[in-house]
Amino acid sequence: MIARLREAFSGLVVAALLATAAFMLGDTPVFRDTLRVGPLLLVILLGMAWGSFMRLPEWALPGIRMAQRPLLRWAVAGLGLRLSLGEIARIGAPALAVVVVATFASLLFAWWLAKRLGVGEKLGLLLGVGGAICGASAVVAADSVVQGERRDSALALGVITLLGTIGIVAYPWLGHAFGMSDFLYGVWDGASLHEMAQVVAAGAGYSPGAVEVATVVKLVRICLLAPVVFWLAWRARAGGAESHAKVSIVPWFLVAFVAFAALNSFGVIPKAVLEPARRFDLWLLCVGMAGVGLQTRFSDIAEAGARPILVGVAQWLFLAVVAYLLALALVR
Repeated sequence: MIARLREAFSGLVVAALLATAAFMLGDTPVFRDTLRVGPLLLVILLGMAWGSFMRLPEWALPGIRMAQRPLLRWAVAGLGLRLSLGEIARIGAPALAVVVVATFASLLFAWWLAKRLGVGEKLGLLLGVGGAICGASAVVAADSVVQGERRDSALALGVITLLGTIGIVAYPWLGHAFGMSDFLYGVWDGASLHEMAQVVAAGAGYSPGAVEVATVVKLVRICLLAPVVFWLAWRARAGGAESHAKVSIVPWFLVAFVAFAALNSFGVIPKAVLEPARRFDLWLLCVGMAGVGLQTRFSDIAEAGARPILVGVAQWLFLAVVAYLLALALVR
């Protein structure tokens, strides 16, 4: 183990420096408030630019691979620190029903459409999970068990970020056009937009009350990440493929994810520690995604064609319509 860490150290430093640069850029007003681009996409783009225009040194490869897999799984486990069961319970059973039904319906729709359009199986799985649940974080978590091609997670992240950014602008306009109440809009926003940051931004463009509802509804969707990734892990093991041989039927990082969520829900973690821990986890996600970006080239994305984008657009429209109709019927 020590020898492996020594071999990987230099590459981990490269990934950490790239992640820190993206983390700092993501905190600037231009990227955070104007462009609405988060550090996870930024680190992917920085890594892809490096990998596309400069050859990676051989000494960095072991550390980059370690960042992409083992380190990234620890970061996924840390996402549980963002969940609180008490907050989720406050929105009521009808809103919970909207989220659960719409999420799983869109997940199945995306996987079906990806198969019909001939999108690669693993890329289709990542697009579906990312679009249905929580964007970049869901792609990262799912890829830990799906183990897609090196370009798959980068492409899924790009599609989801593009669509979510459009949603920030379009959702408040649509909410006013359809005369939605703050609560209805908040449920619809939280149940159908991709990233938490995008949900909050679209809610802020409508009303303060909508932001509160949308944030909690989004947390419900994030809770669905664990059972979906558990199922993907079981599916990978049941498939018996050689590439899935190292996938546990109960991945340890998802057990840790649930444990962290429980600790947060019962107030075990002091508030003074919680926010720095969440920030550190976001940085750790960036380190892992640096490993993905550094092994992906822009030419890899271009070769994928328009079909993955079509899957992402169709799933988003499907989810938005289903979530709105259910919210209109159940919560108003």
